[in-house]
Amino acid sequence: METVVSGIRPTGNLHLGNYFGAIKSFVQMQNEYNCYFFIADWHSLTTRPKPESIVNSARTILAEYLACGIDPEKATIYIQSDVKEVLELYLYLNMNAYLGELERTTTFKEKARQQPDNVNAGLLTYPTLMAADILIHRAVKVPVGKDQEQNMEMARKFARRFNNMYEVELFPEPASFSFTDKAIKIPGLDGSGKMGKSDGNCIYLYEDEKSIRKKVMKAVTDAGPTVPNSEKPEVIQNLFTFLDIVSSKDTYNYFEEKWNDCSIRYGDLKKQLAEDIVTFTNPIRERIEEYTNNTELLDKIALQGAEKARESAVKTIQEVRRIIGFK
Repeated sequence: METVVSGIRPTGNLHLGNYFGAIKSFVQMQNEYNCYFFIADWHSLTTRPKPESIVNSARTILAEYLACGIDPEKATIYIQSDVKEVLELYLYLNMNAYLGELERTTTFKEKARQQPDNVNAGLLTYPTLMAADILIHRAVKVPVGKDQEQNMEMARKFARRFNNMYEVELFPEPASFSFTDKAIKIPGLDGSGKMGKSDGNCIYLYEDEKSIRKKVMKAVTDAGPTVPNSEKPEVIQNLFTFLDIVSSKDTYNYFEEKWNDCSIRYGDLKKQLAEDIVTFTNPIRERIEEYTNNTELLDKIALQGAEKARESAVKTIQEVRRIIGFK
Protein backbone atom coordinates (compact mmCIF):
# COMPACT_ATOMS: atom_id res chain seq x y z
CA MET A 1 0.00 0.00 0.00
CA GLU A 2 1.41 3.39 -1.00
CA THR A 3 2.31 5.84 1.74
CA VAL A 4 0.77 9.32 1.79
CA VAL A 5 1.79 12.19 4.08
CA SER A 6 -0.06 15.46 4.61
CA GLY A 7 0.46 18.29 7.06
CA ILE A 8 -2.37 20.15 8.75
CA ARG A 9 -1.69 23.75 9.72
CA PRO A 10 -3.01 24.67 13.20
CA THR A 11 -4.39 28.00 12.03
CA GLY A 12 -7.87 28.19 13.51
CA ASN A 13 -11.15 26.43 12.94
CA LEU A 14 -12.22 24.53 9.84
CA HIS A 15 -14.95 25.75 7.51
CA LEU A 16 -17.12 24.20 4.79
CA GLY A 17 -14.49 25.00 2.18
CA ASN A 18 -11.95 22.90 4.10
CA TYR A 19 -14.46 20.09 4.52
CA PHE A 20 -15.40 19.76 0.87
CA GLY A 21 -11.84 20.51 -0.22
CA ALA A 22 -9.19 18.43 1.55
CA ILE A 23 -10.98 16.70 4.42
CA LYS A 24 -13.44 14.60 2.41
CA SER A 25 -10.52 13.49 0.28
CA PHE A 26 -8.51 12.59 3.38
CA VAL A 27 -11.40 10.48 4.66
CA GLN A 28 -11.50 8.63 1.35
CA MET A 29 -7.72 8.27 1.19
CA GLN A 30 -7.47 6.59 4.59
CA ASN A 31 -9.27 3.61 3.05
CA GLU A 32 -6.93 3.42 0.05
CA TYR A 33 -3.46 4.43 1.30
CA ASN A 34 -1.13 4.16 4.26
CA CYS A 35 -1.83 7.68 5.52
CA TYR A 36 0.12 9.90 7.91
CA PHE A 37 -1.70 13.14 8.79
CA PHE A 38 0.18 15.45 11.13
CA ILE A 39 -0.60 18.75 12.84
CA ALA A 40 2.30 21.03 11.93
CA ASP A 41 2.92 22.82 15.23
CA TRP A 42 6.65 23.30 14.58
CA HIS A 43 5.85 25.15 11.37
CA SER A 44 3.63 27.54 13.35
CA LEU A 45 6.62 28.77 15.38
CA THR A 46 7.68 31.04 12.51
CA THR A 47 4.83 33.39 13.53
CA ARG A 48 5.70 33.41 17.27
CA PRO A 49 2.47 31.95 18.73
CA LYS A 50 1.84 32.05 22.47
CA PRO A 51 2.66 28.79 24.32
CA GLU A 52 -0.97 28.17 25.29
CA SER A 53 -2.04 28.73 21.69
CA ILE A 54 0.16 25.90 20.44
CA VAL A 55 -1.52 23.29 22.65
CA ASN A 56 -5.04 24.62 22.19
CA SER A 57 -4.71 24.96 18.42
CA ALA A 58 -3.40 21.42 18.06
CA ARG A 59 -6.28 20.03 20.12
CA THR A 60 -8.82 22.11 18.19
CA ILE A 61 -7.62 20.87 14.82
CA LEU A 62 -7.38 17.28 16.05
CA ALA A 63 -10.96 17.41 17.40
CA GLU A 64 -12.32 18.85 14.16
CA TYR A 65 -10.56 16.36 11.88
CA LEU A 66 -11.74 13.45 14.00
CA ALA A 67 -15.29 14.86 13.95
CA CYS A 68 -15.12 15.04 10.16
CA GLY A 69 -14.31 11.36 9.81
CA ILE A 70 -10.55 10.83 10.12
CA ASP A 71 -10.31 7.43 11.80
CA PRO A 72 -7.18 6.93 13.98
CA GLU A 73 -7.60 3.18 13.46
CA LYS A 74 -7.21 3.63 9.70
CA ALA A 75 -4.90 6.65 9.41
CA THR A 76 -2.03 7.75 11.60
CA ILE A 77 -2.85 11.24 12.89
CA TYR A 78 -0.28 12.86 15.16
CA ILE A 79 1.25 16.13 16.32
CA GLN A 80 4.47 17.00 14.51
CA SER A 81 6.46 17.89 17.64
CA ASP A 82 5.81 14.44 19.11
CA VAL A 83 8.06 12.84 16.48
CA LYS A 84 11.55 14.16 17.26
CA GLU A 85 13.17 12.12 14.47
CA VAL A 86 11.79 14.69 12.03
CA LEU A 87 14.13 17.29 13.52
CA GLU A 88 17.15 15.07 13.04
CA LEU A 89 16.33 14.50 9.39
CA TYR A 90 15.66 18.24 9.07
CA LEU A 91 19.21 18.84 10.32
CA TYR A 92 20.75 16.44 7.79
CA LEU A 93 18.75 17.93 4.91
CA ASN A 94 19.74 21.45 5.93
CA MET A 95 23.41 20.48 5.70
CA ASN A 96 22.90 19.90 1.98
CA ALA A 97 20.42 22.71 1.25
CA TYR A 98 21.90 25.85 -0.25
CA LEU A 99 21.19 29.44 0.72
CA GLY A 100 20.47 30.61 -2.81
CA GLU A 101 17.84 27.97 -3.55
CA LEU A 102 16.10 28.56 -0.23
CA GLU A 103 16.03 32.32 -0.72
CA ARG A 104 14.43 31.90 -4.15
CA THR A 105 11.37 30.02 -2.90
CA THR A 106 8.12 31.90 -3.32
CA THR A 107 6.84 31.05 0.17
CA PHE A 108 9.96 32.58 1.77
CA LYS A 109 9.67 35.76 -0.28
CA GLU A 110 5.98 36.15 0.56
CA LYS A 111 6.42 35.50 4.28
CA ALA A 112 9.39 37.88 4.42
CA ARG A 113 7.16 40.60 2.94
CA GLN A 114 4.32 39.83 5.32
CA GLN A 115 6.46 39.86 8.47
CA PRO A 116 9.54 42.03 7.73
CA ASP A 117 10.38 42.30 11.44
CA ASN A 118 10.48 38.51 11.85
CA VAL A 119 12.39 37.03 8.90
CA ASN A 120 13.74 34.06 10.80
CA ALA A 121 15.71 30.97 9.83
CA GLY A 122 12.56 28.89 10.16
CA LEU A 123 10.98 30.79 7.29
CA LEU A 124 14.09 30.29 5.19
CA THR A 125 14.29 26.55 5.85
CA TYR A 126 10.56 25.87 5.67
CA PRO A 127 11.11 23.70 2.54
CA THR A 128 13.61 21.46 4.33
CA LEU A 129 11.32 20.93 7.32
CA MET A 130 8.47 20.16 4.95
CA ALA A 131 10.74 17.72 3.11
CA ALA A 132 11.71 16.07 6.41
CA ASP A 133 8.02 15.65 7.31
CA ILE A 134 7.49 13.82 4.02
CA LEU A 135 10.72 11.87 3.64
CA ILE A 136 10.74 10.59 7.23
CA HIS A 137 7.95 8.20 6.17
CA ARG A 138 9.36 7.74 2.64
CA ALA A 139 6.03 8.90 1.23
CA VAL A 140 5.31 8.54 -2.47
CA LYS A 141 2.35 10.93 -2.59
CA VAL A 142 1.58 14.23 -0.89
CA PRO A 143 -1.79 16.01 -1.25
CA VAL A 144 -1.00 19.70 -1.66
CA GLY A 145 -2.42 22.80 -3.26
CA LYS A 146 -0.78 24.64 -6.12
CA ASP A 147 0.78 27.13 -3.69
CA GLN A 148 2.98 24.34 -2.31
CA GLU A 149 4.15 22.90 -5.62
CA GLN A 150 7.52 24.71 -5.51
CA ASN A 151 8.18 23.30 -2.03
CA MET A 152 7.26 19.86 -3.31
CA GLU A 153 9.85 20.23 -6.06
CA MET A 154 12.36 21.15 -3.35
CA ALA A 155 11.44 17.97 -1.43
CA ARG A 156 12.06 15.91 -4.57
CA LYS A 157 15.37 17.73 -5.07
CA PHE A 158 16.49 17.00 -1.50
CA ALA A 159 15.55 13.32 -1.91
CA ARG A 160 17.55 13.09 -5.15
CA ARG A 161 20.48 14.96 -3.64
CA PHE A 162 20.72 12.60 -0.66
CA ASN A 163 20.39 9.51 -2.84
CA ASN A 164 23.02 10.74 -5.31
CA MET A 165 25.45 11.98 -2.66
CA TYR A 166 25.51 8.66 -0.81
CA GLU A 167 24.85 6.45 -3.86
CA VAL A 168 21.71 4.90 -2.38
CA GLU A 169 18.04 4.67 -3.25
CA LEU A 170 16.63 5.40 0.19
CA PHE A 171 14.15 8.15 -0.53
CA PRO A 172 11.45 8.00 -3.22
CA GLU A 173 10.75 11.29 -4.95
CA PRO A 174 7.31 12.23 -3.57
CA ALA A 175 4.68 13.16 -6.13
CA SER A 176 2.18 15.95 -5.61
CA PHE A 177 -1.29 14.53 -5.30
CA SER A 178 -4.11 16.77 -6.48
CA PHE A 179 -7.75 16.52 -5.50
CA THR A 180 -8.99 18.61 -8.42
CA ASP A 181 -11.02 15.70 -9.77
CA LYS A 182 -12.62 14.99 -6.38
CA ALA A 183 -12.67 18.16 -4.29
CA ILE A 184 -15.43 20.73 -4.61
CA LYS A 185 -14.60 24.42 -4.71
CA ILE A 186 -16.79 26.12 -2.11
CA PRO A 187 -17.63 29.78 -2.86
CA GLY A 188 -17.65 32.60 -0.35
CA LEU A 189 -20.87 34.15 0.93
CA ASP A 190 -19.61 37.58 -0.09
CA GLY A 191 -19.93 36.76 -3.78
CA SER A 192 -16.26 35.84 -4.17
CA GLY A 193 -15.09 32.67 -5.86
CA LYS A 194 -13.66 30.91 -2.82
CA MET A 195 -14.40 30.53 0.86
CA GLY A 196 -11.43 31.52 3.04
CA LYS A 197 -10.64 32.60 6.61
CA SER A 198 -8.73 35.71 5.56
CA ASP A 199 -11.69 36.96 3.51
CA GLY A 200 -14.16 36.62 6.38
CA ASN A 201 -16.70 34.82 4.18
CA CYS A 202 -16.75 31.44 5.93
CA ILE A 203 -19.26 29.16 7.55
CA TYR A 204 -17.33 27.25 10.18
CA LEU A 205 -18.09 23.65 11.05
CA TYR A 206 -18.48 24.52 14.75
CA GLU A 207 -20.92 27.43 14.22
CA ASP A 208 -24.28 27.48 15.94
CA GLU A 209 -27.56 27.59 14.04
CA LYS A 210 -28.26 31.28 14.73
CA SER A 211 -24.89 32.36 13.38
CA ILE A 212 -25.26 30.25 10.22
CA ARG A 213 -28.71 31.65 9.47
CA LYS A 214 -27.48 35.21 9.99
CA LYS A 215 -24.53 34.74 7.64
CA VAL A 216 -26.55 33.07 4.89
CA MET A 217 -29.25 35.75 4.96
CA LYS A 218 -26.53 38.37 4.39
CA ALA A 219 -25.16 36.54 1.34
CA VAL A 220 -24.68 38.78 -1.70
CA THR A 221 -27.36 38.63 -4.43
CA ASP A 222 -28.50 40.80 -7.35
CA ALA A 223 -31.79 42.30 -8.59
CA GLY A 224 -32.96 38.96 -9.98
CA PRO A 225 -33.42 37.55 -13.50
CA THR A 226 -35.42 39.45 -16.11
CA VAL A 227 -34.98 37.05 -19.02
CA PRO A 228 -36.19 33.42 -18.76
CA ASN A 229 -33.50 30.70 -18.75
CA SER A 230 -30.71 33.27 -18.52
CA GLU A 231 -27.20 32.53 -17.32
CA LYS A 232 -26.64 33.05 -13.59
CA PRO A 233 -24.10 35.69 -12.50
CA GLU A 234 -21.35 34.47 -10.18
CA VAL A 235 -22.96 35.69 -6.95
CA ILE A 236 -26.12 33.70 -7.71
CA GLN A 237 -24.30 30.67 -9.04
CA ASN A 238 -22.47 30.60 -5.70
CA LEU A 239 -25.78 30.11 -3.88
CA PHE A 240 -26.82 27.37 -6.29
CA THR A 241 -23.46 25.68 -5.72
CA PHE A 242 -24.31 25.58 -2.01
CA LEU A 243 -27.75 24.18 -2.81
CA ASP A 244 -26.23 21.48 -4.95
CA ILE A 245 -23.96 20.42 -2.08
CA VAL A 246 -26.22 20.49 1.00
CA SER A 247 -29.81 20.40 -0.28
CA SER A 248 -31.93 17.69 -1.85
CA LYS A 249 -32.18 17.38 -5.61
CA ASP A 250 -35.85 18.36 -5.42
CA THR A 251 -34.94 21.57 -3.57
CA TYR A 252 -32.28 22.43 -6.11
CA ASN A 253 -34.64 21.75 -9.02
CA TYR A 254 -37.38 23.87 -7.41
CA PHE A 255 -35.20 26.98 -7.21
CA GLU A 256 -33.69 26.27 -10.61
CA GLU A 257 -37.19 26.33 -12.06
CA LYS A 258 -37.95 29.57 -10.20
CA TRP A 259 -34.80 31.11 -11.65
CA ASN A 260 -35.63 30.03 -15.17
CA ASP A 261 -39.15 31.51 -15.08
CA CYS A 262 -37.94 34.70 -13.33
CA SER A 263 -40.10 34.16 -10.24
CA ILE A 264 -37.29 33.36 -7.82
CA ARG A 265 -37.36 35.02 -4.37
CA TYR A 266 -33.88 35.19 -2.92
CA GLY A 267 -35.21 35.45 0.62
CA ASP A 268 -36.90 32.06 0.25
CA LEU A 269 -33.79 30.56 -1.31
CA LYS A 270 -31.57 31.82 1.51
CA LYS A 271 -33.93 30.60 4.24
CA GLN A 272 -34.01 27.13 2.71
CA LEU A 273 -30.25 27.11 2.17
CA ALA A 274 -29.61 28.18 5.76
CA GLU A 275 -31.77 25.36 7.12
CA ASP A 276 -30.06 22.81 4.88
CA ILE A 277 -26.59 23.99 5.96
CA VAL A 278 -27.68 23.76 9.59
CA THR A 279 -28.94 20.22 9.01
CA PHE A 280 -25.66 19.29 7.33
CA THR A 281 -23.30 20.82 9.91
CA ASN A 282 -25.17 19.97 13.12
CA PRO A 283 -23.87 16.37 13.40
CA ILE A 284 -20.30 17.54 12.76
CA ARG A 285 -20.62 20.37 15.30
CA GLU A 286 -21.97 17.97 17.92
CA ARG A 287 -19.03 15.60 17.37
CA ILE A 288 -16.58 18.53 17.56
CA GLU A 289 -18.08 19.48 20.94
CA GLU A 290 -17.80 15.89 22.18
CA TYR A 291 -14.13 15.64 21.24
CA THR A 292 -13.29 19.16 22.46
CA ASN A 293 -14.79 18.41 25.87
CA ASN A 294 -12.75 15.22 26.18
CA THR A 295 -9.15 16.40 26.22
CA GLU A 296 -8.08 13.10 27.79
CA LEU A 297 -9.30 11.22 24.72
CA LEU A 298 -7.68 13.74 22.36
CA ASP A 299 -4.34 13.40 24.13
CA LYS A 300 -4.64 9.61 24.05
CA ILE A 301 -5.32 9.61 20.29
CA ALA A 302 -2.42 12.02 19.72
CA LEU A 303 -0.10 9.79 21.77
CA GLN A 304 -1.15 6.65 19.90
CA GLY A 305 -0.66 8.44 16.60
CA ALA A 306 2.80 9.60 17.66
CA GLU A 307 3.78 6.05 18.59
CA LYS A 308 2.73 4.78 15.16
CA ALA A 309 4.48 7.65 13.40
CA ARG A 310 7.68 7.09 15.39
CA GLU A 311 7.77 3.44 14.38
CA SER A 312 8.06 4.58 10.79
CA ALA A 313 10.34 7.54 11.55
CA VAL A 314 12.82 5.54 13.65
CA LYS A 315 13.33 3.02 10.85
CA THR A 316 14.11 5.82 8.41
CA ILE A 317 16.42 7.78 10.70
CA GLN A 318 18.39 4.67 11.68
CA GLU A 319 18.99 3.96 8.00
CA VAL A 320 19.95 7.59 7.37
CA ARG A 321 22.47 7.51 10.23
CA ARG A 322 24.01 4.31 8.90
CA ILE A 323 24.30 5.73 5.39
CA ILE A 324 25.86 9.01 6.55
CA GLY A 325 28.29 7.21 8.85
CA PHE A 326 26.93 7.73 12.36
CA LYS A 327 26.72 4.71 14.63
